[in-house]
Amino acid sequence: MAILYLSDILKKVGLDPANVHLIRHSFSREDFGACYQKGMVLEYTCQQDRDFGHGQDYWCVFISERGTLARFFGCYKVLSWVPDTPEVMPTGFPAPESFQGQRAYFELEHLDSLREYENRLVIDWGSAAIRWHQQGTNEKPVCFILPSEKQAFPGFEKLILSYSQLKQAMDDPAAYESWHAALASVYAIYLIVDRRTGRQYVGSASGSGGLLHRWKEYADTLHGGNQALKALLAQDPDRFWDFQFSILRVLPKTSSLKEVLDAENLYKEKLLTRRGGLNFN
Repeated sequence: MAILYLSDILKKVGLDPANVHLIRHSFSREDFGACYQKGMVLEYTCQQDRDFGHGQDYWCVFISERGTLARFFGCYKVLSWVPDTPEVMPTGFPAPESFQGQRAYFELEHLDSLREYENRLVIDWGSAAIRWHQQGTNEKPVCFILPSEKQAFPGFEKLILSYSQLKQAMDDPAAYESWHAALASVYAIYLIVDRRTGRQYVGSASGSGGLLHRWKEYADTLHGGNQALKALLAQDPDRFWDFQFSILRVLPKTSSLKEVLDAENLYKEKLLTRRGGLNFN
C-alpha cells in the first residue's frame, strides 16, 4: 500500500484534485514522439478536443516510462482556447495536417508551485494505462522522487546508464553540473547496447561539444540519427527504454577526426558490431 499519492502533493500546493485533469503522453503515439524529439511537448498538449478536461482548471502532464510508470512534466492552468486552425499552429510543429480547425488549441499557463517536481516525480498510472487522461481524484501512487542535489561525476569508466538515467542527467544541468563539464571536455568512443537482445552499437563523439553534445542528441531524439536504431524504434517505439549507454574510450579534444574515426572502427572490429550488431557501416 502506497504511503504517498499524487493527490497528497496536489493538496499540499493548494490544488483541489477534483479541479485537476491528469494527462499521460505515450511514445507509442508516433505524433507525440515527433513532438517530444523537437522539444514541443507543451505545444502537443495544447491541442485537444474542445470539451477536453471536463472544465477542470488545471492540467498535470506526465510522460510515459517503462510499464505503467509516468514522469511528471509540468502543471498548467487553463486560460482559454481558440479553434486549431493553421494560423495558430506553432512554428515547426511536426504534424501540420492535424491543424484543421475542428479541435481546440488551448492557452496554458505554467504553474510554478510544482516546478520542483518536474522530471523528478514518478507515479504509477495504474493498470488502466490505455486511459491516457483521467480525473485528478483518481489515486496515483508516488513511486519515487529523484534527488535534486548535486550529483558527483563517477568517472568515465564507471558510467553505465539506462536511457532513463541518461535523460535525467542531460535534462538537469544544475544537479549534474560536474557530469556536463566532464562529458563536454572530451571526445569519446561510446557503446549502446540493446539489453533485450545484447546487440551493440559503437559510435563516436568528435564535435566541439564533446561527448555531452552527442549524448544530448540521444536523450532528445532517442536514436541520435543512427539508421539501425531508427529502424529498431520504428518496429518497437518503446524499445529505447532498453538502451544502455557506456564509454569504451576517452580521447583528448586535441585528437584529429582521423584519430577518432580510427579508434571507432577498431572497436567495431573488436566487437563485430557490423556483422551481428547495430552498426550499418
